[in-house]
Amino acid sequence: MTDGPPRTTVSAWRPSVPGIAEVFHAHFTEHAYPSHTHDTWALMILNDGAVDFALDRHRHDATGSGTVVLLPPGVSHDGRTVTANGFRKRVLYLDTSVLPAELTGRAVDGPVFGDALLRHRIHQLHTALGHPGDGFEAESRLAFIRERLHGHLDALRAPRTGTPGREANRLATTLRELLDSHLVSGMSLEEAATLLHAHPTHLIRCFKQTYGLPPHAYLTGKRIERARGFLLDGRRPAEVAAAVGFHDQAHLHRHFTRHVGTTPARYAGRTLRPGRSPQGACSGRQG
Repeated sequence: MTDGPPRTTVSAWRPSVPGIAEVFHAHFTEHAYPSHTHDTWALMILNDGAVDFALDRHRHDATGSGTVVLLPPGVSHDGRTVTANGFRKRVLYLDTSVLPAELTGRAVDGPVFGDALLRHRIHQLHTALGHPGDGFEAESRLAFIRERLHGHLDALRAPRTGTPGREANRLATTLRELLDSHLVSGMSLEEAATLLHAHPTHLIRCFKQTYGLPPHAYLTGKRIERARGFLLDGRRPAEVAAAVGFHDQAHLHRHFTRHVGTTPARYAGRTLRPGRSPQGACSGRQG
């Protein structure tokens, strides 16, 4: 049950609950996430330990079981262990039917909530998600979590000023759209620069200024995110590698392990099919 560094364990599954794209439980002792983005919201609670992370280039920390972390879609973030014992976390990846993308700006300034009731409700939802027959209960609990998250986000101030200039933002946005549309086939930096009539290094600087990570890191992260979905669907790693734009299975393996903390094969092997209890796979490692 161990992969990667000692005592590192991971399990993931896709529940049949509208709005929840993935449930991810992990115990990390040494893993460090590279900077990346998600299309979904990441709602995290810790069972123990501490985690240090940067969101939009501003560092934050969460410690123990008293806090809730909410990472918005489309904003770069990383994460790393703080102590030798690492941390145990449980994460819900929520789509924009639960929280609309326009709330992203408010979440950037305040991603950590010291809300015991919210934390308890998320814990109850994870418990319900561990039993395939409790879907109605899970939907009900998610509704109350959504309501409370809206309350927190409504109370947060507007996004920070000092955003990138209009031209830099335009170039970055257009490059991001190009990368998204060429996720599988890929495109060279020179091709992108020619299409956008910009010098390659200027394009990279604009993208990093706007999104907090270079274009190649963004593209790799998007491919990893799509690979996770295909693996949860039961597709084989070799097939997934080609389907998301990696050169081969070894290429997928290297980047997936760096991003997720486990190999694609082990990640796929721990996905939970409907009707299977996650108790054996998830006990003792929450994420």
